[in-house]
Amino acid sequence: MWWFQQGLSVLPVALVVWSAASFVFSYITAIVLHHVDPLVPYISDTGTIPPERCLFGIMLNISAFLGMATMYVRYKQVYALNPEKSKIIKLNKIGLTLGLMSCFGLCIIANFQKCILYYIHVVGACLTFGVGAIYMLVQTVLSYLMQPEVHSKDIFWIRLTVLLWCCSSIVSMFISSVVLYSGLYGMNLVQKLHWDPQEKGYTAHIISTVSEWSLAFSFLSFFLTYIRDFQKISLRAVVSLHGQTLYNTPQSFATDEQTLLVAGNI
Repeated sequence: MWWFQQGLSVLPVALVVWSAASFVFSYITAIVLHHVDPLVPYISDTGTIPPERCLFGIMLNISAFLGMATMYVRYKQVYALNPEKSKIIKLNKIGLTLGLMSCFGLCIIANFQKCILYYIHVVGACLTFGVGAIYMLVQTVLSYLMQPEVHSKDIFWIRLTVLLWCCSSIVSMFISSVVLYSGLYGMNLVQKLHWDPQEKGYTAHIISTVSEWSLAFSFLSFFLTYIRDFQKISLRAVVSLHGQTLYNTPQSFATDEQTLLVAGNI
């Protein structure tokens, strides 16, 4: 059995590989068609003009679904390992909520392009990476609370390192973006897809774009730390039939009106 066939480890692997591919493929398409500059454009700029916009959108929507599935499995795993620890259970529920919000933000990024609906796109980015960073913080705290009985110290330190990488990228991107869009280097820079190295603001632009790519890959790298955990978990659906037919008889209709025919629990 290959390592990615053990348990549900294929889930975080699929999330990371697919999401990275969505960035890379849209970047290559945009470069080949000369829609953006080859040197570190914004990720969002590589998904602004068709056809790469279509590819970017559909692939990120699938990434959002994979992210939701990964975060839900992580939630069920932590809950199963700590059924009687109220503090961990509460943090676990908060983490799931934050994770789902982050995935919703990714859907917004995928479907509301930067150059068309900028402010909605920014809201999506804040949900994805801002709320996502808080999700990472919650999972890191959970890793700390579950060591050494459940988690090793190594995995806690790895997650903490990735979290600090993510936070430093957020700070760097925020500061450089504020400087870039402050009006010192011109107006309507949001629509600008091509930059000349001799232009004013080019340095701030490069810092901002590098920070964005760093942020995206730090966020994805966090889910790589789930692989070993997910190798030790599997999910199955338990099906319960509440009848031998798909019809309600007059006698059973009143009693079974609110009963599901098939109940699955995961």
